Amino acid sequence: QVQLVESGGGSVQPGGSLRLSCAVSGFPDYYAIGWFRQVPGKERVEVSCVSSKDDSTVYADSVKGRFTISRNNAQNTVVLQMNNLKPEDTAVYYCAATQRYYSAIARSYDSWGQGTQVTVSS
Repeated sequence: QVQLVESGGGSVQPGGSLRLSCAVSGFPDYYAIGWFRQVPGKERVEVSCVSSKDDSTVYADSVKGRFTISRNNAQNTVVLQMNNLKPEDTAVYYCAATQRYYSAIARSYDSWGQGTQVTVSS
């Protein structure tokens, strides 16, 4: 089974940047990798996904133009570069793997990391 470990969370002021990294073990290229975020009392929501096979990318409307997802197969990592952060980006961020080509639905994902906290506040 695929195992995932997130890193790179922290606290930043509005307008700042953070770079989240997801280290993936057992990294067949047929896994799509998604980044999700969750705030207390709310469901986990997909922020971005890089598809299996062709590395197509998808973004939630709320982060388009600010976040960039990229996959490095040689290093077995998927990075989420987050720029121009806003207070509403505050959440626990998770990376997850699915054998589907792509999915925006959390229950489609088979394996999850432990999460990393991102806090955007002045």
